[in-house]
Amino acid sequence: MARNKYPEETVNLILDVAGRLFLEKGYEHTSIQDIIDNLGGLSKGAIYHHFKSKEELLDAVTDRMLEESNQKLVGILERKDLNGIEKLRTLFRSSLCRSVQNDIFKTAPSFYNNPKLLASLLYETIELTAPEYILPIIREGIADGSIAAEYPEQLAELISLVANVWINPMIFDNSEEETYRKFLVFDQMLKGMGLDIVDEEMMARMRELTAIYQRSK
Repeated sequence: MARNKYPEETVNLILDVAGRLFLEKGYEHTSIQDIIDNLGGLSKGAIYHHFKSKEELLDAVTDRMLEESNQKLVGILERKDLNGIEKLRTLFRSSLCRSVQNDIFKTAPSFYNNPKLLASLLYETIELTAPEYILPIIREGIADGSIAAEYPEQLAELISLVANVWINPMIFDNSEEETYRKFLVFDQMLKGMGLDIVDEEMMARMRELTAIYQRSK
């Protein structure tokens, strides 16, 4: 069989089709066969040559959605006009309010019923979000006096896990009200540690994203 001369084009086509179908039908209601039927003659083997599973395909679609906006989050870490706690507040608001989150919550599966995706989310939270986004800001805040933390690594992990896992309606199938109450507790926890970074705008945005997820199920 002839080798594909343009593997990047094939990958982009697969991601384009999968991303569109995930948005239109939802991840749970889109099968690999649905994707194949919209690929204009590519075989199932072409998909599995690049992606081992539907879960891996979702990861790639999500990564591509977030690629541009993640660069904006990195830019917050590099700002010189904000101290540590101001950066942390800005990072949270920017992460929640970026428009791509609407598409992510619209395409999202139930993580609770998918151990592979849940494990991937936990790994990314501990190995990427906490050390690369949250920890540098906490350390900067400690240095400039805006944040008091004796164990910055553990604090970064705790904040990341609560925000990305415990409050996440894609894991626990929370209603808008349940998500709001969790966010209130999160706010109380943070303030107890001297971190006043959550506001009503963020809480309202999280309720909005929860509603998007619930409607897409």
